[in-house]
Order: sequence, then structure tokens, then C-alpha cells
Amino acid sequence: MITTPTAAQTAAVEALLDLLPTTTRLRAQVCSGAALAGRVGDAALASFVGVSSADLALVLADPASLDSASGTDSALVSRQDVLRPALESAASVFGVGVLGETRSGDATALFADDATSVFELTGDGHVTGWFAVRLRDNGVSAGAPRSPQSVAGKLGRINSVQMALTVEIGRTRMSVRDVLTLEPGAVIELDRSAGAPADVLLNGRLIAHGEIVVVDQDYGVRITQILDVAESLT
Repeated sequence: MITTPTAAQTAAVEALLDLLPTTTRLRAQVCSGAALAGRVGDAALASFVGVSSADLALVLADPASLDSASGTDSALVSRQDVLRPALESAASVFGVGVLGETRSGDATALFADDATSVFELTGDGHVTGWFAVRLRDNGVSAGAPRSPQSVAGKLGRINSVQMALTVEIGRTRMSVRDVLTLEPGAVIELDRSAGAPADVLLNGRLIAHGEIVVVDQDYGVRITQILDVAESLT
């Protein structure tokens, strides 16, 4: 059985492919998860909890190919570490929430679930892997509009969950190979000019802009603009 993906599931696989480290750009095509029994026993798994929650699984047909594409075979960097940014990108389409740790495990049950949409990932005429995403809408009917009150009520369930607040002065993209060759004195060029506002990210999602200040010899950030986070939930 092939489950027709929702718009959110389709957006998730597209976001995944944007950051998946491969030697060629991949394409996603819906396929049957049940037909993959016996081939998805070693998957990168992660669960997302938020207003809408989801279970994610990524299986590579040739896991060793990831080492070549990412540029490392170092024991300091696991395959789950390399795949983490792509899974975070996929989860970001579901709105505010928390993506749990990326772990290795058997995804057979997830792929076989009728509620799971499964995508076959192909490049250069070869199957590279499979991506499965199952949505859990936390009691809200699919497609139903969410009022600000209902959003606040759902988020109350994760009020006690600690999230990482990060201040970012700029960013760049580097291959793992280049990261592992960094030495003291190396200069990394960022995509932002000196004096530009810093970004404030909550669990990786941009929520505000600010400026760097010094408070009692410690760095801090003065918030200059709060972004409308509620808009990202609709």
C-alpha cells in the first residue's frame, strides 16, 4: 500500500534533500514502505514533538557512501551526526517544537505503518535510500485551522522541555573534510558583515534579532526585534 503524502510530508522530504550530503542531487518518489521489509533494519531515527509531532527515519542503501560524500571516515563523527542537519531541516517544516536525538535502530514498524509516507530517494538512476515520515497531529484534525489559543494550549504540553537558545553572528557551510583540517589560527569567513545584527535562535529556529553587548566581562545579547513566531505555525 502506498500512502499519499500530505503537503507537510512532501515539504519535509524536500527540506531533507536540501541538506543531505550526497555526491549528486537526489529526487524523491513516493513508494510502498511495506515492500521494504528486511531492508530498513539500520535506520537513522528521530522524533519531533511540537504542535504537530512526527516520527522520521532515513535509511541509506549503501551507508558507506555517506563517508565519501561527507568527506570523512573519522571515528569522532558518526553517521548520525552527519545526517542530523538533514533531519533537522526536515523537521523544521512542522513548526515550533523539539527534535529528539538521532539514533540508530530498526525502522521496519515505522515503514510498514499505513499512516507513514515513504519516499524512495534516487540519483543518477540508482536508489540511494528511503525516507519515512509519520505525522502525529496531537488531537487536532488534519487541515483544521489553529487559533492562537489552541496553539498556546498545545505548546503548554512541552513547557517543561529545555530548549537550546543560540546567538548566531553568522554562518557558513563547510564539508566535514574541511572542518577536520582546521587548525589554530585558521579564519572562517561568515556570511555577514561586521556590525550586522545577530540572530537569536530557539532550538535552531530564528525567533529574534539583537546586538552583542558585554555585561560584567561576559558576552550577552540585547534583543532589538522579536519575530512573529506564531506565523510559522500556520
